[in-house]
Amino acid sequence: MSDLTPTPTSTTKSPDFAEITQLIESARQRAYQAVNTALIELYWQVGAYLSAKIKAAEWGEGVVEQLAQHLASTQPGLKGFTRANLFRMRQFYDAYQAQQKVAPLVRELPWTHNLIILSRSKRPEEREFYLKMAAQEKWSKRELERQFDTALFERVVLSPAKVSPLVTQTHPNAASVFKDSYLVEFLDLPATHLESDLQRGLLVQLRQFLLELGRDFCFVGSEYPLQVGKQDFALDLLFFHRGLNCLVAIELKTTRFSPEHLGQLNFYLEALDRDHKKPHENPAIGLLLCASKDDEVVEYALSRSLSPALVAQYQTQLPDKKLLQAKLHEFYLANVGMGDAE
Repeated sequence: MSDLTPTPTSTTKSPDFAEITQLIESARQRAYQAVNTALIELYWQVGAYLSAKIKAAEWGEGVVEQLAQHLASTQPGLKGFTRANLFRMRQFYDAYQAQQKVAPLVRELPWTHNLIILSRSKRPEEREFYLKMAAQEKWSKRELERQFDTALFERVVLSPAKVSPLVTQTHPNAASVFKDSYLVEFLDLPATHLESDLQRGLLVQLRQFLLELGRDFCFVGSEYPLQVGKQDFALDLLFFHRGLNCLVAIELKTTRFSPEHLGQLNFYLEALDRDHKKPHENPAIGLLLCASKDDEVVEYALSRSLSPALVAQYQTQLPDKKLLQAKLHEFYLANVGMGDAE
């Protein structure tokens, strides 16, 4: 009797286990989030208890030291309840207990992230900003620290994204997606560099560049071919933004912004919308990334632009954080109702 079991051949397709893998990964993520939420809730409750005892003068700081020693001796293997961390729990609770809008966000982030935001933020609105961004962008600890080093909060408050009127009309949320400046210090570019050097560096460090752009950006291609009539053109970088549901064209300029740069970008956007945009997608957005810019020139150039375009600059070195903090201090002093100055 012959063996009727089919013999695998080179053309037999391997089973697709991607969906099972995704189910497992999703379950792991939910389990991790549940554990993290429970841990943060515990720290919150301990912080609330300590805060109440100390404010009522029932406990002094010495009692917290005794508590840490008691927990170490009675709960072997218990981590995270040192004297220093117990005081951090109290500080954590005191910082957020009156902010109902912010309090739920702290439970979405790991304790390490919360400590970084708590220790490095200068004012409540800065804490709220980084809590929201860290939860939204899913920053790692290292990336969160980098955002503080790049003074993201100061830059966003002092220099909001420069957008054309049509961007606001067609993409109401775009202003919160884009920045006025992008930090590319990770490229280690020399002071004098070519557009080809910038483009090549961004492609080599694409993962870092995507983190700088934001979580919903997806890379489509570089030197993206656009054919109009009988002529061939190449767009520097093309991305897709999932939240805005549109293509994002990025043109690189290693010079100071000039109004004629927008003409080229507008042409590319027209080509993308006519020949490459899917029916369900929104009109494409263009981002002109320049080495430097005069904000007044940018405002004039964008005010009459008929395309959804933005102008930003890239910076090859970290900004002077102390200088930005001083400017922010002046900004808050000059704007009544914006919060107390440091």
